[in-house]
Amino acid sequence: MDFAESPGRVRAMLPDRRHELILRALRSDGPTSVTVLAERIGASQATIRRDLIQLEDEGLLKRVYGGAVPLTGEDDPFPDVAAVRVEAKDAIAVRCAEIIKDGETVLLDIGTTALRVARHLRGRSLTVITSNLAVYEELQDEKDVQLVLLGGVVRREYRSLVGFLTEDNLRQIRADRLVLGTSGIRPNGQILDTTAVEVPVKRAMIAASDQVVLAADAGKFPGTGMARVCGPEDIDVVVTNAPADTTTRTSLREAGVEVVEV
Repeated sequence: MDFAESPGRVRAMLPDRRHELILRALRSDGPTSVTVLAERIGASQATIRRDLIQLEDEGLLKRVYGGAVPLTGEDDPFPDVAAVRVEAKDAIAVRCAEIIKDGETVLLDIGTTALRVARHLRGRSLTVITSNLAVYEELQDEKDVQLVLLGGVVRREYRSLVGFLTEDNLRQIRADRLVLGTSGIRPNGQILDTTAVEVPVKRAMIAASDQVVLAADAGKFPGTGMARVCGPEDIDVVVTNAPADTTTRTSLREAGVEVVEV
């Protein structure tokens, strides 16, 4: 694998960059030994072992004897996710809906929290753009809501549309705000997702929005995820039901992120 970087440069990198290279290797090659990772990344085997322990603790890979394997990256079915931490998600959804102003164009992400936000937008004069089929169904009869459904490939189990058509659609629009979901927030403020196929759509939504509001209940600190969506510098507001740990809170505030607790 060509990382386009010399071993000497990789050794001098911050751990986050080394972790990124490890995850890239696992996604590309599947199960990989510590020896091979050390050779490819240009770090000692002891350093790689420590990295694998940390990445497993953060839900990014699974360690096995002599190395590591990538996670499958499959989401739980939509109804199962919707039944978890219901009260917390409702409280976060109410606050996100309050941030949105009448007359705005709003992007709603894939996921169950976005569905709850949509329920609190009923009766509002808005334009709502989404690739979330559950959001579409929630708002399809709302006459005051101009509803735009993005095209794409249907992920039936998670009620979403993804792929190059979705990304192309997003390049044609501009939104005042995005309500973004996540599967996990790392202590350094990096935003993760469990499913790689959804990451390009999330990134395109961020690029199409003037303000990004991240909805994250307490279970998302640190949560899980195999793929990086963005850094904290790409987020404007985090709405959560519990304070993040001190390290995460510091990372977010140093990046200029407003943390709103409900």
